[in-house]
Amino acid sequence: MESTNRKGNAGPLKVRRLPVTFRSDFRRVITRFFNPGGETRIGNLFDRVRALDDGLVDRLLDDVFLKFRTRHGNIASVFDENYLTALEIVGQSDDCTHNRRMLIGAYLTAEYSIESAALFNPSIVPHHNQRNLPTGAVRIIMSLRATGEGHVSSIVFRTGVIYSDHKIQLDPCSRFTKPVRIVPDKEYEKPLFRRKLQDIGINDAVMDSVLDRLGDFFTSSQLDHAITEVRAVIPETPQLEESFQDIGWLAHSNYQLELPREADASELVIFPQTSNESHGIEDLRMVRFVEDDGTVIYYGTCTAFDGHRVLPQLIETRDFLRIGVHTINGACARNKGLAIFPRRIGGHYVMCSRIDGENLYIMYSDIIHFWETAELLTTPRHPWGLVQMGNCGSPLETPEGWLLLTHGVGPMRTYCIGAMLLDLNDPLKVIGCLDEPLITPTEKERDGYVPNVAYSCGAMIHNENLYLPFATSDMITRFAIVSLDSLLNRLIS
Repeated sequence: MESTNRKGNAGPLKVRRLPVTFRSDFRRVITRFFNPGGETRIGNLFDRVRALDDGLVDRLLDDVFLKFRTRHGNIASVFDENYLTALEIVGQSDDCTHNRRMLIGAYLTAEYSIESAALFNPSIVPHHNQRNLPTGAVRIIMSLRATGEGHVSSIVFRTGVIYSDHKIQLDPCSRFTKPVRIVPDKEYEKPLFRRKLQDIGINDAVMDSVLDRLGDFFTSSQLDHAITEVRAVIPETPQLEESFQDIGWLAHSNYQLELPREADASELVIFPQTSNESHGIEDLRMVRFVEDDGTVIYYGTCTAFDGHRVLPQLIETRDFLRIGVHTINGACARNKGLAIFPRRIGGHYVMCSRIDGENLYIMYSDIIHFWETAELLTTPRHPWGLVQMGNCGSPLETPEGWLLLTHGVGPMRTYCIGAMLLDLNDPLKVIGCLDEPLITPTEKERDGYVPNVAYSCGAMIHNENLYLPFATSDMITRFAIVSLDSLLNRLIS
């Protein structure tokens, strides 16, 4: 299917939709700890299972394994982990036989269908492994926002290959997910941690009392020990305890995810782990970032939502097996839609953002975790986007400038995708902007979880073409392709 975009007397700009779609798979499930209602109810469950005779325990457990062992890689380890979690909650000693442990763990485990409601808002980058490909092909990795029960969002991944003839071959996606090991950051850097504490408003005296007991680099356990020491020497008050909890919250909001070495990226699920993520992790905007020395690291910006606040987060990885999840701080680390430029400009990190929920800004920083200032780039000006505008992922470098895909919200909350071109050395200078949308929801794309929406979190350039994955009505993800030269000519003319 082709659509056209016209500007003045220029010829039609052809945007071709490719016959590739991603749909949600309600069979893809993960396991979660199931808390039926706190310490008392968990304690009651312990007592009831202890009262069962051995034969019934064995039969019940056999039935659970028969139904669920083929749905998960190692369901026994999940049951054991959830049993130990519950044991800590109720504060009891471990006096159960192996099968009772497993059965209690099964009662305190639930499946969660991560994509049952929707699979949308894609972002695409070149894969870190480009070996054994034919000439003109590129291996890709794509992130998507998956939404399940309760509108809780997580981040999932797909891989595939774009061939020279524009065909996209997607790798088979296992319905199973690999268990992700969650570990605290190996160490925290004191100056960086101090700045983060200052940013969330921790009292200076309390902060100094804790940090002065630590070295320039410290671990999570050393931080906990320092807090314990301060508690022992300073009279306890509600305000002091709140500061301690906030310090611990910040530490636990910066963590690592580890996948088994043999895992594939499609088996990775970044699911909410902390209180500030409790209502979901949304809209990862990935970028393949190249440092001045040629070092490559994949960054991604997303937002954590706790039901009340939006917290910007930074994802960092080199291989999608060990992933850092860190808070983004600073006076301008606000709202949704942060997108990092793929390299430094003038020695600085650069970000496109929408800190006020309405307009686009450019931000500079020397530390990727802190963003203190922002300058206005542009405001909504086209009829198809007068309500608000934002970016559709990280800018893409071209010889003519930074290609920034945008989205605008128009009448009836219709989301369309546009494009603008920014100066390579000064991205606050706008070279050109499409007067009409690049992508508008077609009649067949209008209906879905959120009607009338075309949205993307990141595209890529390959073989002189722009490959643009986009979600339609928060239900289905599709691909579009447009000639880069044609798009740039339209933006420059």
